[in-house]
Amino acid sequence: MTFVIERVKRSSKQSGKQAADTEPSTGSTGDARRDRWRKHRIARRAEFVEAALRALDAHGPDLGMEDVAAEAGVTKPVLYRHFEDKADLYVALGQRGTEILFERLIPAINAELAPVPRIRMALDSFFGVIEEHPNLYRLLAHGGLPGKTTDSDVVAEDKEVIATALTALLGDYMRMFNMDSGAAEPWAHGIVGMVQSTGEWWLDRRSMGRDSVVEYLTQIIWAAIDGLTRQQGVVIDPNLPLEENKVVQLGRTEEDADTDAG
Repeated sequence: MTFVIERVKRSSKQSGKQAADTEPSTGSTGDARRDRWRKHRIARRAEFVEAALRALDAHGPDLGMEDVAAEAGVTKPVLYRHFEDKADLYVALGQRGTEILFERLIPAINAELAPVPRIRMALDSFFGVIEEHPNLYRLLAHGGLPGKTTDSDVVAEDKEVIATALTALLGDYMRMFNMDSGAAEPWAHGIVGMVQSTGEWWLDRRSMGRDSVVEYLTQIIWAAIDGLTRQQGVVIDPNLPLEENKVVQLGRTEEDADTDAG
């Protein structure tokens, strides 16, 4: 069974000029010139977000728009044609970070593997992303750019989306084994919270390697699953794929797509 989880709406300030220039990211306006201009703006904004990500990796959360402009090879006024301010850029970085995470996490969660390798693969995908982009994760987890505010909490939104998807996945498996699925939601939120807190700790301390922290978390999560199922008289072999591979799919609303095009 495939579960489609709608993305939590992200909010981003849009200036009057941007709102006038921006068209929805899907469909055609019927005006060829306007469509070409819209696609050009979307492509340029995406290029600048990638430049901002590289600048963030290099300079940390204190990066300025001048750092992004230098990385992109343009002037600051050019950037401000596509982003209202640093808060707007922050939201765009958060959206890109979400894309990177979900592109790796969802295939791992849905892998047709035995339970323990599947858990390990999902955890490794998360820790791989935060290891590659630690400054992006710190920026999003700690509330954005210094001195700037935004009404979009990317990390909280992503946690909610992942926990919702995991609730569906766990609930489906629990029902498959004739277990009470009521525990799926608190269980899912507990797992997501534990993984996030451990990720923040690991980024700050680095007292062990990525493989080690992934393995410890894998064993902790599996121990909880194994303990609960055994209480219900269900014994699962951690190294054999389950008879049915339940999967999740994260979807996005049209409104989210339109926001990204801003």
